[in-house]
Parts: sequence; structure tokens; C-alpha cells
Amino acid sequence: MIALKTDRHVRVPRRRWRIAWLLGFGVLVNYFDRVNLSVSHASLYAAFGMSDITFGYLSGAYNWTYALCQLPVGVLLDKFGVRRIGRVSSFLWSIASFGAAVSTGLNGLFAARLLLGVGEAPTFPANAKAVGSWFVSKERSLATAIFDAAAKFASGIGVPIIGIILLKAGWRWSFAITGVISLLYFILFWHTYRDPDEDLKLTECERRYIAEKTSPAETADIQSPVRTSLGNLLRQRKVLGLALGFGAYNYVFYLLLTWLPSYLSFALHIDLLHSFLYTSAPWLFATATDVVIGGWLVDTLIRRGWNANRVRKVILIGGTACGLGILGAANAHSASRALIWISISIGGLAAASPVGWSIPSLIASRENVGKVGGIINFSNQISGIAAPVITGYLVTAHRSFAWAFGVSAIYLVIGIVGYICLLGKIERMAEC
Repeated sequence: MIALKTDRHVRVPRRRWRIAWLLGFGVLVNYFDRVNLSVSHASLYAAFGMSDITFGYLSGAYNWTYALCQLPVGVLLDKFGVRRIGRVSSFLWSIASFGAAVSTGLNGLFAARLLLGVGEAPTFPANAKAVGSWFVSKERSLATAIFDAAAKFASGIGVPIIGIILLKAGWRWSFAITGVISLLYFILFWHTYRDPDEDLKLTECERRYIAEKTSPAETADIQSPVRTSLGNLLRQRKVLGLALGFGAYNYVFYLLLTWLPSYLSFALHIDLLHSFLYTSAPWLFATATDVVIGGWLVDTLIRRGWNANRVRKVILIGGTACGLGILGAANAHSASRALIWISISIGGLAAASPVGWSIPSLIASRENVGKVGGIINFSNQISGIAAPVITGYLVTAHRSFAWAFGVSAIYLVIGIVGYICLLGKIERMAEC
């Protein structure tokens, strides 16, 4: 009895949290590369004379290859693991950033963005798989929030920082600097990331903690791994519901990621520098809701005995419903009012996002998490392709963002229905 009490109070080392921060830093770098284009809109227009419609296609080009890679990436992750795939992907996306910096025309820019999509395609499915391996279920929301919030934080600090670099040194230097940062992350990831069973720096105490706190279903996965085909997973109601809801989330996310500076400048007549600075406010708010609500609060309530399924579903559905705040921005006539509504929208969606990304490891076996993550991110990237392109057409046709925001709200309602009617209870699927 004394020995058990002593073991219970042994301080568990925190190597797993270093891994979470490594993944978070990767997403931060990842999104610096993505927001670079939205910041460069005016400069690229001056350099190449592109229209809003062309810019919409260029913004979505990254997502074309990103989407096409999602299903095969899921299979490759389950076969070769996070470490190998992560090394290749981080190297490719750094090369893509340098490629954009030296582009001499639109064809070069399109090629660089297509390569960026290939390089960054494994990021979120790989992170979901890594969190499933390194963290027990009661810690996964916070661990997921660390890397998911980095996507919002990158927009919060990346837009003004990259915007200032662009205004001072030109758009080519903004791409070149993100390329250098990406290359440094590739080196860091190469030397740091290992799965728990390969990590020599993981202490025996922490290794036991991860193993002992693992659920019976996950323990069975380790002892008797079960691989399910991609086709079978695509027929699962829970997977389809999660994919539909996440697709709606990502539509709004990419609309704001690619068009927010232009919206503030065009619709509210804010000068370019201030539009860069104002853009950071909603993203910083979203970073806070992602970590505090979607991560810390969810894990805290579950540790205190609250029903895990109910907690996750309330945050998932409630946060997505807050995304409908984007309708308020459609008729805003001042920067402050527009930013409040956009902050409510992206803040709510950000709180739901880490819960959503923790679900693949909760509904699928370890041998299938990569494939489920790939399916979810495939849906995400279809939205990522559609959002900037559809927005470009609607803004050109109506000279207003009201229709663009209205379409995103309709999709959010469909996503909420998917969460309620298809995803249902967050638990292991019988076939997985």
C-alpha cells in the first residue's frame, strides 16, 4: 500500500510535452509559409498584374496538391511512421518557400505553391498520429491545442511581421526568410523527433506512465494491431461526420487566412499597413481560445470526472456554432465591429479545432489513425481550395464580401448537422 502511494506521487518527466511543443513549432513555421501569399497580394498584383480571380486560384493552388496527397499520406504514415514522413515533408516545404522567392512569373509561383502543398500535406495527420502515440487520452486535447493553436498564432504574428518585411524589403525577401526558418525546423525535427518506443531520452518512468494510462482498446491495438482499408474507413458514419464538420471549419479558416487583409483594406478602406496589424487581433484571440478552451479546459474537466464525450461534443458543436459570427462581419461598417465579429467566429472555431483533431485517435485504432487523419484533412483541403476561389468570384461579381461570408455560414450549418447526426458519440468504431 505504501509503495502504491509512493508511485502515485512520483513526478512523471515531461519529455512528451517537449514533443508537443516541437510539433507546435512545426505548424507555426508551416503557417508562416501559408500566410505569406495573403500578405503579398498587393505586391504580386503590382509585379504580375493578377486579378482577384487569379489571386484566388493562386491562393488555392497550395491546397490542390495538399488535398490530393491526403489519402496516400495517411497510408504512408501508418506504414512508415511520423519520423520518416516528417523529415521528407519539412525538407520539401522549405524548398518550396525558396522557390517562391526566386519565381520570375506566375508559372513559377504556381509551381512553388503546388510543391508547398505536397511538403506540408502530412503535417496535421502526422501530428494527430504522434499525439495518439505520445499522450494518454486525458492529455490529448491540450497536446493537440498546442500545435493547432500555432496555426492561429502564426497568422496573428506572421501577418504583421511578414507585412513589415514586405514593405521594407519586398515580397521576395519575405518568402526567402520563411524558407530559412523552414530549413532550420527541418534540422530540428531530424535531430529531435522519435516515436516513444524509439526515443532514447524517454525515461522508464514516463514510458510506464504512457503505457499504464493507455485505454484497454489502445492496449489491444499494440498487442494485436488491426489495419482497416481506406475504403472501409470512408464508409464509416463517424469519419464522414467528422470530415463534414471539419470541412466547414476549414472553409471559414481559409477564407479568413487568404482574404482577411484584403477584406479590411477593400471593404473598410484601411491602409495596407494597418490592415496587416488589425488582422493579427482575431488570430491572437483564436490562439487563446484554442489553448484555453479547446485544450486546457477540456482536459481539466475530463480529469475531474466530467463525461468525456459530452465535454468534447459541447465544445466541438458550440465552437462551430460561434463560427456563424462571420455573418456579423458581412454588414459591419467599422473596423472595430468587423474585428469583434470575426474574432467571435474564428475564436469559436479555434476552440473546436483541437477537440476535432484529437478525435481520430479516439475513434480509430493506432494502425488507422493516419488514414482517418488523412480523410479528415482531405475534406479540409477541398474547402481550402474552394474558399479563396469562390470568394474571389463573389467579391469580383458583387464588389462586396457579404455573399462570401454568407456561403461560409451555410456550410457551417451543414457541418454542425454532420457532427450531431453522423459523428454521434465519440468512441471507438467497431470496425477499427
